[in-house]
Parts: sequence; C-alpha cells; structure tokens
Amino acid sequence: MSTRRLPLAAEEPSRPVASAAPVAAAAASSAKDGLKEGDLLQVGDLAKATGKTVRAIHLYEELGLLRAHERSKGRYRLFMSDALIRVRWISKLQNLGLSLSEIQELVREQDGSDSATVAAQKLREAYVARLGETRRKLEELRELEAELEQSLAYLSACDSACESQLPVHSCPSCERHPEREHAPELVTAVHVV
Repeated sequence: MSTRRLPLAAEEPSRPVASAAPVAAAAASSAKDGLKEGDLLQVGDLAKATGKTVRAIHLYEELGLLRAHERSKGRYRLFMSDALIRVRWISKLQNLGLSLSEIQELVREQDGSDSATVAAQKLREAYVARLGETRRKLEELRELEAELEQSLAYLSACDSACESQLPVHSCPSCERHPEREHAPELVTAVHVV
C-alpha cells in the first residue's frame, strides 16, 4: 500500500458516487479521485477530496463514524480510499437533515444487527422516513418558488406602473396593479412593522 496525495480540488473536482455495491463504489470513487486500490490517504487529503475540514474528519473518527486504516511512521492517520465514500455518505445524510448523533445511531444499528436482512430493513426504514421528509420539503420549496415568481412579476410591473413621487408606504396598497387585488405577501410583509 502506498500513501498518495490527491491533486487540489481546483485541478480535479471530486464527484459523488451513486452505486449500490460498496466495493464497486469504492473502486469507482477511487478511480475518479485518481486513486488506485490500496492507496492510503492522509487526513488532509481526505478532507480536501470531500470538501470537509480536517477537524470534521477527526470528529467523525471520535464519533466512531470513520476509522483510520493505520498510522504512518510519523503518526499521521491514513485512510483507505473507501473512506471517501463514507465521508460523502455522512455528508449526504447531514444534507437530508440527520444530525451526527442520528448518523451515529444509524451506524450502531447497522453494526449491531444480527443479520444483513435486519440491517437492510433498518436502513430502509431510515431512508423511507427521509424520503417522505425530502418530498415535503420539495413541496414547500415549490410553493416558495411560485410565490417568488409572483412577487417578481408584481415588482417588475412597478417599473412601468409606479410613479417616482409615490411614497414607499403606499406599496402594499398600490392600485396600479389592476390584475391583482392584493400584493403578494413577500412584497407586503416588507412594509409591515
């Protein structure tokens, strides 16, 4: 096994891996990041490759979410290339709204499962719950998007309909928008005290 330093992120961007097979995903990820199987990463290289800080990598270790493969002669932590996938997985779960302690619990459940079937079922349950929450959040974002579009359309009409001498406090009750009875909340709320 050799220790290898990765190119800087600006030279070669890291890309997330979407694969169901962990071994294949580790190999694909390593290849994309310019690593050969068996290469070891120093903590700084792992941090750069995943967009995390060295402190975050150390925290993941402290919480038992990540393990260094070995230490170098200089006592540096060395990680296998599949640590890239593990850190990206942690990041994805955080982006889905899980806290590090929830991720820790998920890892404990996986490690403590009696069988692969039980482990898969627990993981499936966690992912199903997150999928429902993600869909609710997407719906909220779609509603916000529509409200932003309406507000921008309303404000765009102000360029041609509004007179420069009108005071700002008249905006919420503007009569220069005949197509709408009321201004969108994102416009009127600015003037509410």
